[in-house]
Amino acid sequence: MTQLNIRIYYEDTDAGGIVYHANHLKYMERGRTEWLRELGLEQDQLMAQNIAFVASEVAIKYVHPARFNQLITVTTEVAKMRRVGMLFKQEIHDQDGQLIASADVTIAAVDPTSMKLIPIPLPIKEVIERAL
Repeated sequence: MTQLNIRIYYEDTDAGGIVYHANHLKYMERGRTEWLRELGLEQDQLMAQNIAFVASEVAIKYVHPARFNQLITVTTEVAKMRRVGMLFKQEIHDQDGQLIASADVTIAAVDPTSMKLIPIPLPIKEVIERAL
C-alpha cells in the first residue's frame, strides 16, 4: 500500500470551500500514478511500449467533506490482479485519520493506439505481483 499526501487548494473547492466531488477522483489517480512510480513503472515509458492503464469502472463513496487547505492522505493498494487489469482499493483520509472517501477502481490495460484491451505484459505483471 502506498500513501500520498496532498494539500487541498482553493481551486479544488466549490463555492462553499468543500472539495468538488470529481476532484476526489483526481487525487486517487495521483495515488495510482505514484504507486506505479514506486514500482519503477513510469506511465510515459509504458506508453512508449504501447501500454496504457485506463479506468474502466469506479465505485466511490463520499463519507466526509474535505475542505480548503486541509492535508489529506490518499492510500492505494491492489485488491485483485487480473489478466488485463487490476482492482484498486483507495481511500482518502484527513490528517486526523477520518475517512473522507473510499473507492473501488478497476483499471484495464489497453493498447493506446487501438484502445483495445491487452494482457498486462509478463515483466510488468511480475513487478506488480512482487509488490502485493
